[in-house]
Amino acid sequence: MASTRTFSAAGNHHDEVAEVPTGSVDNKSLRRIVFASVVGNALEWYDFFLYSTAAALVFGALFFPKGTDPLLGTLAAFAGFAVGFAARPLGGVLFGHIGDRYGRKGALVWTLSIMGGATFLIGLLPTYAQVGMWAPMLLLVLRLLQGAAAGGEWGGGVLMISESAPPEKRGYYAAWSQIGVGGGFVLSAAVFFLVQMLPKDAFMSWGWRIPFLLSIVIFGVGVYVRSRLPESAEFAKAEAAGKKARMPVFEVIRKHPKEILMAMGLRVAENGGSYIVLAFSLVYGKFIGVPNQIMLAGVIVSMSVELGTMLLWGRLSDRIGRKPVYMIGAAGFVVIAFPFFWLIGTQVPALIWLAFLLGNAVCHGAMIGTQPSLMGELFSTEVRYSGMALGHEVASVFAGGLSPLLATALLAHYHAAWPVALLLIAMGMITVISLLFTHETARPRAR
Repeated sequence: MASTRTFSAAGNHHDEVAEVPTGSVDNKSLRRIVFASVVGNALEWYDFFLYSTAAALVFGALFFPKGTDPLLGTLAAFAGFAVGFAARPLGGVLFGHIGDRYGRKGALVWTLSIMGGATFLIGLLPTYAQVGMWAPMLLLVLRLLQGAAAGGEWGGGVLMISESAPPEKRGYYAAWSQIGVGGGFVLSAAVFFLVQMLPKDAFMSWGWRIPFLLSIVIFGVGVYVRSRLPESAEFAKAEAAGKKARMPVFEVIRKHPKEILMAMGLRVAENGGSYIVLAFSLVYGKFIGVPNQIMLAGVIVSMSVELGTMLLWGRLSDRIGRKPVYMIGAAGFVVIAFPFFWLIGTQVPALIWLAFLLGNAVCHGAMIGTQPSLMGELFSTEVRYSGMALGHEVASVFAGGLSPLLATALLAHYHAAWPVALLLIAMGMITVISLLFTHETARPRAR
């Protein structure tokens, strides 16, 4: 293993150090790993995102008691979405252990298998009219399994690429792992868009099941693709050298408590801010009378542009460092917090779309494009999967899980956007401060 070193905010190194991964493979093999990882991620997140679409469209009416307010049924369906969110840290810990002990590839085959199986079974579930309360109970159990699988997916998908990429290009290649997440979102939305073209009765009775049942095909393709991949180069080196943690979760907490907190802090602005830009903004637009089509167009266009900019941000992090690029995104949310809502308030489509481009393609893109390489480089190889899972998934429960709820509550109380802008600034500052205490990982000095 190459010698490595980590640094505190003041630049002093510690006795317990996190290794920066140095394994790499030839270009042809790396391209195959990137392609397979992006495809696998997209298929896995396709399954995960299906629930949110179905919750908004059909689950409230089909799986929750008749006679209740339709809105309450939808809220209950979204509560199931939150249950999946809460299960992600548990999945991260479980599959982080498997990935650190037995290999990244094996953990990812398991996450895809569980996700695909749970999603397929949702498509077979009887409705409340057929089996009563068993319907929502079974739905929530399957959603828990989806959430656990999603919690184990992100870290492993990142590491399959980053641990095989050359160090000088790791930021760029690791950013590709995020393309799969966006691709899964687009794929799930497209399939639901197509089945919604069926007559309403057909869609409500059986058409909604089609996207879920397609998971059996996706499962087969995904497992085939992933099972043919080689193990990540850096993990293979660590395994050959006998560097394995017996209990990775406990080891990473003991050796890298600061790095876990860093990763959690880095996640606050990225995850919490994105849910305000993508989810709460639609609520605000409706509140002030902006047509929903204009707001949705802004979301779709900005997300499409972000698929390209996150790669550019990842490449830039290889040139100037992870911290400066991540700081652009975190500080950017602080700067645009008030202008973002001012631009939406103009109700001018071009200015609204500009707001979304600033929030997604620039601020969020700078963080999400740099995050895979930065978080991975914080932890040593034998506990890296577990460390990334803890930092990434635990923070998401509090950041992404609570930010749209808090923002909506603030809007309901104050009937204005300025408190939400302050919330966005607060989240941005948490990440800015976290960055100040995070060592640069892109160019560690030799010992």
